[in-house]
Amino acid sequence: MTLMSVSSTIAQDFKNEVDDYLKSEYPVNGPGVSFLVSKDGQPIYQKAFGMANLELNVPMTPNNVFEIGSMTKQFTAVSILILAEQGKLNLEDEITKYMPDYPTQGKKITIRHLLNHTSGIKSYTGMPNFKTRAKIDMTPKELIEVFKNESMDFEPGDQYKYNNSGYVLLGYIIEIISGDTYAKFLENNIFKPLKMNATNPGSKKDIIINRASGYSEIENGYENAEYLSLTIPYSAGSILSTTGDLLKWQNALTNHTLIKSDSYEMAIHGSTLNDGTHIPYGFGLEEGNINGSPSIHHGGGIFGYTSMGIFLPQENIFVTGLTNCDCKNISKLTAKIASIVIGKPFPDKKDAIKLSESELKKWIGTYKFENDVIRFITLEGDQLYSQREGRPKFKLYPLTPSHYIFEDGTQSYTFSDNNGVKEINFITDGNAYPGIITDRIPPTVKVETTLPPMALEQYVGKYGLAPTMVLEITTKENRIFGQLTGQPSFEMFAEKPDVFFLKVVDAQLVFNRNEKDKIIDLILFQNGREIPGKKIE
Repeated sequence: MTLMSVSSTIAQDFKNEVDDYLKSEYPVNGPGVSFLVSKDGQPIYQKAFGMANLELNVPMTPNNVFEIGSMTKQFTAVSILILAEQGKLNLEDEITKYMPDYPTQGKKITIRHLLNHTSGIKSYTGMPNFKTRAKIDMTPKELIEVFKNESMDFEPGDQYKYNNSGYVLLGYIIEIISGDTYAKFLENNIFKPLKMNATNPGSKKDIIINRASGYSEIENGYENAEYLSLTIPYSAGSILSTTGDLLKWQNALTNHTLIKSDSYEMAIHGSTLNDGTHIPYGFGLEEGNINGSPSIHHGGGIFGYTSMGIFLPQENIFVTGLTNCDCKNISKLTAKIASIVIGKPFPDKKDAIKLSESELKKWIGTYKFENDVIRFITLEGDQLYSQREGRPKFKLYPLTPSHYIFEDGTQSYTFSDNNGVKEINFITDGNAYPGIITDRIPPTVKVETTLPPMALEQYVGKYGLAPTMVLEITTKENRIFGQLTGQPSFEMFAEKPDVFFLKVVDAQLVFNRNEKDKIIDLILFQNGREIPGKKIE
């Protein structure tokens, strides 16, 4: 009797802690989240918070349907493995076996390369014209035309670089081999057999019961997410689903319902590059670690939605969260909740220690990681920051003089000095990424000045940075804001008249005047680029 009572108390404590955490992250008057935790294939926690539709004031429920973005990739990968087990393809087949006219530029690109993002093919979602095509319905062949003649990023198998184009090609190969559309293949081979009745390949036009509306965050609240034709993410990110259906999917993977154990093991244990280097990405799924417990995970982000699913095989626990806003890091939130559920919580910033200025200054610098990723470590007052080049900056909290965590505790840095050379180890999802100091100078901390309201008004207007990219400048309560087409609003800070800087990313805006002292254009300085913008309104 006593043992049962203790066990019940522990379970209740975990649920209360998760309740409190999700309520704090997703308040009742904002976009929401649907969250599920299972143990041994059975739900032990399934709740929803926030709103499914802000305009109609509809609360979120566990039955709401979300776009799951790149979580789609595991469905595409398993579809390929189903065909492989049927003898209809081999993972070492060159893609030209199925698409003879695909221009591989003399390279041997295999299906395996597409599955684990090592093909070197250019990802179409990273191309400058991606936003201009996002609203246009395309067939798979038309979508492939967008990127197929682009230059290769690297030799196939030499590097890992996350790539949506590869999964588009996989979807098209599924269609060629099966004779069905990608959507019909999923329906016949996955959704119907598993009774995933709330899951579908994705459509903006179809009526989908319980669909949660998607949102983006802006300076003063939220707005409806920018329209995206779901023919564009296709087999790389178009599926809609619920947390309950994702549990059915995870159980099918774990129980080898759709593919054999050998195929599943290949998918979840990472891959090997040409030089023998191990990478954590397998086939639509990635290796990870939650504070010593091995994990298998994949997340997704798409206009208006984010998603994450984490499976912990040792504990046989599955944790998944789906949100209807592209404004929060559901991946880190899900990892944090997973750590609570298994009793291995991440460290908390409240445990940070106080360090002297000299101890904090020791690690300032610019660090280079694989694939030429640059991260700046800077000091503002007594606060150390990390900033990946071109991204927002984040506070770092010291647990020891050389070990720092990010605000949510799920990512960390460990610094070291190797014979006078500063090195850094970035830990995320249980995987370590080493970096080394360079002689590049980090961005200087700019000092903001206050301009009078009348002075700010002269910058208000729209500036054309590209044929389909407009920067709109607005003011509110003696503050000035900029918003690029399809992106959230950001605050600008005056360095001096006509010169502004951003804090969310390392960027600067310089306004130019004509002989009549009127603002006529601007230049955006970011990532070493100078982008002119003529005032159009």
